Amino acid sequence: MNPSFYAQLDQWVDTHFAEEVGFLQALVQVPTDTPPGNNAPHAERTAELLAAMGLPAEKHAVPSEQVQAQGMQSITNLIVRRHYGNSGNSGQDKAEGGPVIALNAHGDVVPPGEGWTHGPYSGELVGDLLTGKIYGRAAAVSKSDFASYSFALRALESLGLDLQGGVELHFTYDEEFGGELGPGWLLKNGLTKPDMLLAAGFSYQVVTAHNGCLQMEVTLHGKAAHAAYPDSGVDALQAAVAVLKALYAQNEHYKSISSEVAGITHPYLNVGRIEGGSNTNVVPGKVSFKLDRRMIPEENPILVEAQIRALIRDAVAELPGISVDIKRLLLAHALKPNPANQALVAALQKHGEAIFGEPIPTSGTPLYTDVRLYGAYGIPAAIYGAGPRTVLESNAKRADEHLNLADLRGATKVVARTLLDLLHRIEP
Repeated sequence: MNPSFYAQLDQWVDTHFAEEVGFLQALVQVPTDTPPGNNAPHAERTAELLAAMGLPAEKHAVPSEQVQAQGMQSITNLIVRRHYGNSGNSGQDKAEGGPVIALNAHGDVVPPGEGWTHGPYSGELVGDLLTGKIYGRAAAVSKSDFASYSFALRALESLGLDLQGGVELHFTYDEEFGGELGPGWLLKNGLTKPDMLLAAGFSYQVVTAHNGCLQMEVTLHGKAAHAAYPDSGVDALQAAVAVLKALYAQNEHYKSISSEVAGITHPYLNVGRIEGGSNTNVVPGKVSFKLDRRMIPEENPILVEAQIRALIRDAVAELPGISVDIKRLLLAHALKPNPANQALVAALQKHGEAIFGEPIPTSGTPLYTDVRLYGAYGIPAAIYGAGPRTVLESNAKRADEHLNLADLRGATKVVARTLLDLLHRIEP
């Protein structure tokens, strides 16, 4: 590849960086708290901003009954299609001669919570464009990559080179609830089938695998009674304690099971919510809790679920008067390493090191992401985008979430260079 092309991309990003920051600020300023998940207005605003930049977006509204059944209010997913052929012209026609690369980021976020010193929807810029930070919910995860991906695409097309294949921007709105009505819905309905995928991530590593996740609701039924006559009831809370003791003992066992994927340690289980009982002076007749079981890529999720169900039922089998209901809330499969993503990964690593001045390793992550949904369709994928080294550094899902603008600028350049490597038609 002609090194001058990379320099031209970098220069374009630098020249238009104030515009890119303004685009991200505008996205942060439209709330997408999920729940309640009223996310169609953000998609409308995003589409309006993209159209103004010459990137028209298809709007794919998910039927309201499906959205409401999932516990949300509205979802409109966006696809920008830029397909290239022999003429080198971009557009929405069929791609020719090269891979179609999808770039996916999600706009839905958790509610802001308390403790902010900068407005959660302010998009406030602190400092200058070289060393400053932008604050707001989703500034880092992952409206930042709405910006990095859109401006990387614009930088690529600014060169006017003969390209092959295509780029699709997938901006979706269901990651917090599992992604089935975001990327999952687009894929299931045949609205896209890219050849490879790049999904929102952070600038100092390329993620190529992630954990799976099983979430379940467990409800124990006993018999309520007055606390003065406890023997007339059956205490569901005591039964819950027995189940929790068995689950936490199993959690200790998980520490002896190791993943071979760098960045992923072992399976683990967390109980995140417990509720039950009616009053202080009443023996609780019903107690429920929700658990989260993280699965390493090597595990079979169907077998994991069966083992958890058996463990719970065994724990209550000897408790007279107790019955249990177990409901699956989510089963997200792991993303497993896939050698077919090597060209994408190698380009990201090469340009990441050139821009950030240090090697960019590959690793797995204990998180689960929408990328697994593309992986289920056999689409090679990697996770890379604008952000710091860790989720903790960005304050993602906590007060004062922020993004270092240097990381946004650098990631935009890396993605633009990577697209150029994969799509530039070099004549023999």
